[in-house]
Amino acid sequence: MNRSIGDAPDRSKESGAADPGADFLQLDTAEAPPGGLTDWLAHRLREAVADGRLPVGDRLPATRVLAAELGVSRGVVTDAYRRLAEEGQVAGRGRGGTVVVAAPAPPAPAPPAARPEPPLFRPDPGPEVFDALRAAPARIDLSPGRPDLAAFPRAAWLRAERAVLDGLSAHDLGYGDPRGTPELRRAVAHWLARNRGVRADPDEVLITAGTAQALALTGQALGRAGITEVAAEDPGSLGARQHLAHWLAATPPVPVDADGVRVDALRATGAPAVLLTPAHQYPTGVVLSGERRRELLRWAGEGGLVIEDDYDAEHRHDRPPVPALRAALPDRVLYAGSVSKLLAPALRTGWLLVPPRFREDVLAAKRYADLGNPVLPQLVLARVMESGALERHLRLLRRRHRRRRDAMIAAVREHLPGATVHGAAAGLHLMLTLPADLGCTDTELATAALAHGVKVQPLSWHARLPYAQGLVLGYAAGAPGEIAEGVAVLGRLVRRSG
Repeated sequence: MNRSIGDAPDRSKESGAADPGADFLQLDTAEAPPGGLTDWLAHRLREAVADGRLPVGDRLPATRVLAAELGVSRGVVTDAYRRLAEEGQVAGRGRGGTVVVAAPAPPAPAPPAARPEPPLFRPDPGPEVFDALRAAPARIDLSPGRPDLAAFPRAAWLRAERAVLDGLSAHDLGYGDPRGTPELRRAVAHWLARNRGVRADPDEVLITAGTAQALALTGQALGRAGITEVAAEDPGSLGARQHLAHWLAATPPVPVDADGVRVDALRATGAPAVLLTPAHQYPTGVVLSGERRRELLRWAGEGGLVIEDDYDAEHRHDRPPVPALRAALPDRVLYAGSVSKLLAPALRTGWLLVPPRFREDVLAAKRYADLGNPVLPQLVLARVMESGALERHLRLLRRRHRRRRDAMIAAVREHLPGATVHGAAAGLHLMLTLPADLGCTDTELATAALAHGVKVQPLSWHARLPYAQGLVLGYAAGAPGEIAEGVAVLGRLVRRSG
């Protein structure tokens, strides 16, 4: 007999004592029928295993402990555990106690025809589409926006983490400033001055849960100020537009050409604000030209407001850096950036610089959203940034990304000779426009690619105005051979559709 299941049962009583319940599974012996404590307890344990409250691998309380909490004889608990052991749901592990080892098989799912699901690559994707796309299995993932997570500087992060913990006081473990820790706000201000030409006081920096939250806070603050319409580049980031649209009444499209956003079309919308990616337009990759930049600054100087999403400006290959718009007109630009493309999206850390007019409303939105980002990761990130480790990491990434970009361009030339490559000089993705006589839509091509184990994004997701069919392909996270294989699959699918 396995002693962890219990000693010989004491059947002298099945009556409750003064304490009728336990915190474990919120068990209450008052629910048990007279004389049926063992049956009741075994049934409650089976239910908890079946519905997942007791998952496989969980350890049950020791029989003495649970019996004392319930105020019953130990034999009641021992018998209930033994019944589940005989059914194969728990097993005794000696000093490891009694452990859940199996759960009842779930009911068979309904056949696909009974639960039809909309296709992933719909022409009109909803807000859940990126969650579904990330969850979709694929042998080769060429989704844009994926950094090289394998290159995460684990050693530098661990050194910084140990140093932070060594110097941390008990007070530092309390609630933090909703604006972010002073250390990280200072580190971000220094980073922006060195790498983006932006001069900002640390007190102007608000730490956010990535660019997504920066856009959400901005949308809420603009709404309070009576600004309910923000124009957006077209083509432009579907995800960024969705975050703003959740809080605003309208996001009218403004066309983008080879010089960037068309300011004349922006004026024609009448929108008081615009969301832009001027350093590396998403997804086309164009840089806002000097003339357009001057036009845009004139528009902003007349009362317009710019939301600058500087999502991957540090990643450049074949061109000099382009200063952020925020550097030229700080009072008319809300500037958002993050470490998602520099380190990892899992850190959920970004920053927002806000003109004085909107600063209190944005801070209030942040405070009521979450009271501020977690303090410990902020302190570690600040140390990584200030130590020079992030610059060293960026230099490594630039060499690696350049090789992978070159591999993707070579593969496109070989396998997709009819495609045109856009935005190769910087960033972590390429935009491809495909021939007009492709024979299928880009969403159909993306659907076929996923069926063959290759994940991509259709260009049409990011365009509301008429635009060429195409694909948006990320190259940062894949090895050159994997990239070439994925593009070869796309080439075969295009040839079949033609």
